[in-house]
Amino acid sequence: MHRLAFAVTLATGLFTAACDKGPTKSSTAEPAPAMASTAPAATAPAATKSLVSGQSFGAGVTVAETASIDAILADPSSFKGKTVRVEGMVLDVCPKRGCWMELAGKEPGHKLKFKVTDGDMVFPPDSKGKTAVAQGAIAVHELSLADSKAQAEYEAKEYGKPFDPASITKPMVVVRLDGTGAVFRDVN
Repeated sequence: MHRLAFAVTLATGLFTAACDKGPTKSSTAEPAPAMASTAPAATAPAATKSLVSGQSFGAGVTVAETASIDAILADPSSFKGKTVRVEGMVLDVCPKRGCWMELAGKEPGHKLKFKVTDGDMVFPPDSKGKTAVAQGAIAVHELSLADSKAQAEYEAKEYGKPFDPASITKPMVVVRLDGTGAVFRDVN
């Protein structure tokens, strides 16, 4: 089980870093909400109130119970397709469009990528270090060995890192949270 968690953790940084590789409106368990408009919403239905206070994105957070990032990474198949709420420190944010952020689990090296459809929500680059509460559907992608190598190569080129195809010896499992809402907690 520990090896699986390590492989899943390693893979969360792969396959989903590119802005164009996130969920589509048809690939998430729930449709991703549109950005809030500043125009009056006389005919729009009342929004569900977020359960978490702070800077809100998308639909905010409406799931009451928090699932552990570490528990999700330890047994992703039991969470696949389920809408969950997670909480963690923001480790990284998409530098191009702000369309994803990585949240830290409690275990060293454990992180979960929270990805949204480009333009639905935009996370500021200075979000690193903030505490985020995020909600969405868990997506689990089992990559072939060839796809794992291709994705690792793409990531290396994208971030200017060296790449050795021989370093990828097993297919990866990528676990991601396809997001519907998030909140950066207010600091008390």
